[in-house]
Amino acid sequence: MSHRHDLRAIAQRAMIERGLLPSFSAAVEEQLHGIGGPAAEAGPRIRDRRDLLWASIDNDDSKDLDQLTVAESLPDGAVKVLVAIADVDAVVTAGSAIDGHARHNTTSVYTVPVIFPMLPERLSTDLTSLNEGQERVAIVVEMRIDRDGACTASDLYRARVLNRAKLAYNGVAAWLEGRGPVPERVAAVPGLDGQIRLQDRVAQVLKGLRHQRGALDLQTIEARAVFDGERLQDLRADERNRAKELIEDFMIVANESTAQYLGARGFPSLRRVLRSPERWARIVEVASETGWKLPPAPDARALNEFLMDRRAADPVRFPDLSLVVIKLLGSGEYVVDAPGDSVPGHFGLAVENYTHSTAPNRRFPDLITQRLLKAALAGGPVPYPLAELQALALQCTLREDDAKKVERRVEKSAAALLLEPRLGERFDGVVTAASEKGTWVRVVTPPVEGKLVRGFEGLDVGRRLRVELAGTDVERGFIDFVSAPRGR
Repeated sequence: MSHRHDLRAIAQRAMIERGLLPSFSAAVEEQLHGIGGPAAEAGPRIRDRRDLLWASIDNDDSKDLDQLTVAESLPDGAVKVLVAIADVDAVVTAGSAIDGHARHNTTSVYTVPVIFPMLPERLSTDLTSLNEGQERVAIVVEMRIDRDGACTASDLYRARVLNRAKLAYNGVAAWLEGRGPVPERVAAVPGLDGQIRLQDRVAQVLKGLRHQRGALDLQTIEARAVFDGERLQDLRADERNRAKELIEDFMIVANESTAQYLGARGFPSLRRVLRSPERWARIVEVASETGWKLPPAPDARALNEFLMDRRAADPVRFPDLSLVVIKLLGSGEYVVDAPGDSVPGHFGLAVENYTHSTAPNRRFPDLITQRLLKAALAGGPVPYPLAELQALALQCTLREDDAKKVERRVEKSAAALLLEPRLGERFDGVVTAASEKGTWVRVVTPPVEGKLVRGFEGLDVGRRLRVELAGTDVERGFIDFVSAPRGR
């Protein structure tokens, strides 16, 4: 029995059902065949920054490396942080067949058995990836971070860079948190241990300032598939850690700097926004169930104080609370910020000027931003008409939703596969969605959602309950629960 094969077939069908392309066309393959190697541009506008101790930190199995980081202490106690972003546009020409595929899907889709990459793997994992030991052209975001975590100056430019070490989140996090030895690749590069510790220190300060401003301290648990050959063994919780937060904090400030750079030069930008939550009243109710009083109007700073209190008081259940809040906050979206416009900020990150720019191998909005940046850097015209940018913003928002639905659909099929032998078992769960379409419950092991098909009357998001597994359908990704009395 090949679980991977069966789940891959389900994933292919789910992609097609959502209007996403699961494979590359002959035109893409033909264009790919004609690409001889990575971008090899040179000239006075491309600086040489290969001497710096650049390193990548990503998932253990990631091969599409979008960014490198490095930091430098300054005499006044500030720190210079540099983020290098793969120059995908140097290889993927706008309007080409490869660009057309990326523009259609707008994102890589990460399902349990297989990844559907936005770009052909020869590009995303090789020619446009910032691989260890390979010289690459990149866009560098250089920022000055003060002692208190404020970014007081920034600059963007093109440069040649060299990744000195490909590092993995789990190993770096264990070392930084004192739970494991220094990673082998860190120890192999002189000075890299101090470099990573400096980056970690700056990231902690950046995070602290963001939380003071109201950025939400959420902790989500995502399922990671564990295969034994072709057989699915488990779905295990893949939690956040200090190394992931380091990269996240650097990417947030780099994305802010990018948005500000484009705005200062009169260029439009594709902003990532999260509007003020419409279901704030229910968030207030959820908080009140723990004795906490939130203001009647949406207030990110007050919400984060509540979250930090609950993390300290009940760390075991905090991921469940985080998931409930995320559901009630709603989804992010892409909007165009044209000169003279005023667009919403990002409620969850507590930032006003925010774009996506740091993952051009995986997300089309980042590639759009990269083309806007390169035009601004070169003093050229805006590469996209405003109407086209607005259409692309909507396309990217809708396709992101399609991709998430595919990922969840296949994850549910995998969970249904694991749960098939456990019909009648009971689990502790939390309501994650409640509407006319139905009521959904999240259980912890395996970390997955199912539909509550009986006993859902009067339940709302955030309510805890005991459920019994009533049925599964692997092909359709259905997991059905019914309410069950507690204590049994």
